[in-house]
Amino acid sequence: MKLFKLILFFLILSISSQSQTFKKYAIGNSGCSFYNYCDAKILIEYSLDSSKVFKGECIVGDVTYGVICVKLLQPVIDLTAAEDMLIAYSEYIKNTAEIKRTAGYGKGHRLNNNENTRGIIDYWEDADNDKWKIKAWTDGSYIGFMYAYSSKDLPETKVNAFLNGFVLPNK
Repeated sequence: MKLFKLILFFLILSISSQSQTFKKYAIGNSGCSFYNYCDAKILIEYSLDSSKVFKGECIVGDVTYGVICVKLLQPVIDLTAAEDMLIAYSEYIKNTAEIKRTAGYGKGHRLNNNENTRGIIDYWEDADNDKWKIKAWTDGSYIGFMYAYSSKDLPETKVNAFLNGFVLPNK
């Protein structure tokens, strides 16, 4: 009986140590945050127009989770133009990631049903045959670009929770 309890204890310990915690992380000092399964080390860069760019990614199992947050130097007031800007930014990332196939952008998404936001979604495949799912969000002042990719099929439920977990600063 003691052996059974000992085996059961180690089995439970092993399962609980492999479970992933989904929690909120700050994206540097951008004011934005996101929900993720791992702590992505955030690096800060500047874009060509001097907008502040925060980037980070981490790996859980076979999936890489990444976030890019851009604090726009020149906010975009017109949300239709802001959505077009998301697509242009996604095209830039698509080229740098050597994406070979796409499903095509789905437009008209709202972050947490907020009508003052716009979002896009797409599925990609890169030169290494990794499968990507991306979502990008904007309120005209910030861009949040969220992505997950893996050489295996993506765990849709977990990836969807991550992609919808971008949080804009309170204004």
